[in-house]
Amino acid sequence: MRKSILFFFTLLLSINYLNGMEMAAGRDFYQIKVYHLKNDAQEKAVEDFLKQAYLPALHRAGIAKVGVFKPIPEADKPAEKLIYVFIPFSSYKDFSSLEKSLDKDQKYLEDGKTYLTALIANPPYDRIETILLNAFTGSTSINLPKLNGPMKDRVYELRSYESPTEKLYWNKVEMFNKGDEIGLFKRLNFNAVFYGEVVAGSRMPNLMYLTTFENRVDRDEHWKAFSSDGYWKKLSAMPQYKNNVSKNDTRFLFPVDYSDI
Repeated sequence: MRKSILFFFTLLLSINYLNGMEMAAGRDFYQIKVYHLKNDAQEKAVEDFLKQAYLPALHRAGIAKVGVFKPIPEADKPAEKLIYVFIPFSSYKDFSSLEKSLDKDQKYLEDGKTYLTALIANPPYDRIETILLNAFTGSTSINLPKLNGPMKDRVYELRSYESPTEKLYWNKVEMFNKGDEIGLFKRLNFNAVFYGEVVAGSRMPNLMYLTTFENRVDRDEHWKAFSSDGYWKKLSAMPQYKNNVSKNDTRFLFPVDYSDI
């Protein structure tokens, strides 16, 4: 009896999950890989792998634009060695089939051999964190930033909005889509690369988005305009959108020279 009940609930969860993926048809599916590194040697090992093997293999697999970013050093925060890799897929199916595709790519296996065959005594990283996201209904695919300055000077702002409950989380997602917070960002030229519903990650429920700027001054000017904008004041004052975010985690990043985004 207990096994039958367990099977029933497992089946329901599987159906709900698949239905969710089906409902996301027509929207991009994103993966963010965060490499946590202990030292300079690991940083070099991962960068060599990404630049020489991984990104070229993703390009051969039909993924033309892959973002690779590092944290911008901040004086008031302890420095942690991280590398962010943002991979856009046209569907969940494409994401789930990537590893099989890479396993058949002999050039990838050869070019990435040092990283792929690393031993326990000399691992290329400490841990890999993975975040999976569905693109918002109001922004169904990635947008390349329209910036002109050097990549090393750019400020990419990755924000994660955590909510206290699932219901309030979906309310915040609605605020972006139906409430047209996305439209406000677009009107003010925030150059957002993506907006995503986190479907798997370490901090849930939450949504994430990535905006891009020429430099820190440009970033600060954009947010000043945002906070004083009449539509934002009206939207944020609406009773139905009150108290739907419990934590805003903001990461300032810059794109490495071999990043496509």
